[in-house]
Amino acid sequence: MEVKFQIRLEKPNAGVDFGIQQGSGSNYVTLQKQRSTGEDLVFDFLLTLKSQTGEFPIFIGAMAQGSPQERFVYIDIGTAAGQMGTVWSRRLKVPLKSITWEMLRQVQTDTTAVLEITVPGIGKDGGPTCGSVKGGEGWKVKA
Repeated sequence: MEVKFQIRLEKPNAGVDFGIQQGSGSNYVTLQKQRSTGEDLVFDFLLTLKSQTGEFPIFIGAMAQGSPQERFVYIDIGTAAGQMGTVWSRRLKVPLKSITWEMLRQVQTDTTAVLEITVPGIGKDGGPTCGSVKGGEGWKVKA
């Protein structure tokens, strides 16, 4: 089963490139690269549900990172997204572990629905948010 996802990055720093990471380590490309104007950025992507049994959903696909129990998606920032001439080189880790079977049932029955999370675009240091989104509890079904 393919599942539609959407990450909304709220008002990230203007002039900085952001994109979703496909691949891992030094063998990756940044997809959907967008230069921020200070308005929200949206990243849409698909992951495949590996099986429909088990304690928690396991997603696979080129954008899925980490172990099966700790899957996440990276947003590349600044030079990590291929931008030249910027002081920013960061990645934002968006965990998938709080997605429930019930949420997946809702998405499966409504073909227009997506799993969506909204993440602050600016961190405590005034630069782009980086590191790990705390717990990733913000996932919800958006119809």
